[in-house]
Amino acid sequence: MPTPQQPSRAAVPWYREVGRARWKAFLAAWLGYVLDGFDFVLITLVLTEIGDEFGLDTVAAAGLVSGAFITRWLGGAVLGAVGDRFGRKVSMIASIALYAGATFACGFAWDYTSLFTARLLIGMGMAGEYGASATYVLESWPARFRGRASGFLISGFSLGSVAAAECYKWVVPALGWRWMFYLGLAPLTVALWVRRSLPETAEWRAAAGERAAAPNPLKPLFATAPRAAVNTVVAAVATAALFGVFTPVGAGAVPQLAVAGGLALVALAVQLGGARGWVLYLALSATVFTAFLYSWPLQALLPTYLKTELHYDAGQVTDVLYFAGFGTMAGCWLAGFAGDRFGARRAYAYTLLVSLVFVFPVFAVADHLVLLGVLLFVLQGLSTGVSGLLPRYLGGHFPTGSRGAGLGFTYNVGALGGAVAPVLGARLAEGRSLGGALAGLTFAGTLLVVVLVGCDVPGRLHRLRNPGAPRDHLAGEPDTAAGEAPAPGAAEGAAPGAAPPFG
Repeated sequence: MPTPQQPSRAAVPWYREVGRARWKAFLAAWLGYVLDGFDFVLITLVLTEIGDEFGLDTVAAAGLVSGAFITRWLGGAVLGAVGDRFGRKVSMIASIALYAGATFACGFAWDYTSLFTARLLIGMGMAGEYGASATYVLESWPARFRGRASGFLISGFSLGSVAAAECYKWVVPALGWRWMFYLGLAPLTVALWVRRSLPETAEWRAAAGERAAAPNPLKPLFATAPRAAVNTVVAAVATAALFGVFTPVGAGAVPQLAVAGGLALVALAVQLGGARGWVLYLALSATVFTAFLYSWPLQALLPTYLKTELHYDAGQVTDVLYFAGFGTMAGCWLAGFAGDRFGARRAYAYTLLVSLVFVFPVFAVADHLVLLGVLLFVLQGLSTGVSGLLPRYLGGHFPTGSRGAGLGFTYNVGALGGAVAPVLGARLAEGRSLGGALAGLTFAGTLLVVVLVGCDVPGRLHRLRNPGAPRDHLAGEPDTAAGEAPAPGAAEGAAPGAAPPFG
């Protein structure tokens, strides 16, 4: 029974129940996502200007978008492991410093290769940012509000993209495309200043206190000297193969390189997951890959579509991107509440199913900017906005000790779908309109994700190998403030003692 001095949870608004410490933790991570969205979307806005200066066709220019995805798997695994071993906060700061500095370097690019190289570094940093910030916030907030934490956090990316669109309208016509990248460094000081005073998450500190030594999620790759040597080669093969696939270097051998890169990543996933978790690693990576295939063709090539097929000027492009960006933000917020109310998996699948109604109408509108904007607002809110639940959905599959590396690796290996998506969209548009190609990819990819998530394919496959494995590690973890440690052994609802890697 609550006392007069301790009102029941029902009497306290949820946002007050979250508490000041948790909101501060959220703000720090959210600012990182705003910067993430600003930096990443820049390249999609200036693709045509870069193409004109460097003499690139649509496919080659789209490859610059893909560049940031090639190294995401490496950044997600390494910086995620840093978060598991040394703390979420260290990983967050390292990630944002890496991708903000690389964005600034893009402004000094002298040719396609130099710009592509900077994009590789951006991908590594953004991969670490996604996993570290998501893990930090999810572990800081109460379990019953973690859908909201996930959705609200991802909304920062959308705000960053809207800010980038506004800057594009004013900066590029007056100063040129390079100044967009120079501006990408400005918010770094704000994010780092806020993060400097953050406490480490209570769950990580509690889990670390139960272990005799700090966890090393990458240890399976380097357990012995021979294995370390082999896996170093495997990682190099994966990176080189992906580089060949998305650059002219691999012209004429793309299928072979794609197979080689895919097999190398599968080999790493199997080792990281171990005997009990390798199926989960592969299934989650495949699910995220498909999610990027439905969402990123539109996100990456929408400005190009508006400028080349609808012949919109810079101001009109910005107006349409406002609708799309704010639609995604609203969708993230809505997804957060829906995830807490109905469960992340169910909310994700049903929202995507409804979004299918709006895919083809978006590309049927040409001369009515407001109607196009409204349709994009709804479509992006339902299809892209619901991806705000991805951190919550993925994070629930991993225990605290391996969550940073597990979420970071599976999400960012799957994010290679974002590298394939714009190039695939551009290729398909060579035989038809770009709008038709984007509509087809978005519809087919969305339908497949509905099946994978709605039927809980990754979870079912994991439980087939591990009967009795928890369905959701995040659902049962203690509700503690960001700076308050739970009781020993309380993490993930387990008995005292170190939690097993899986199950």
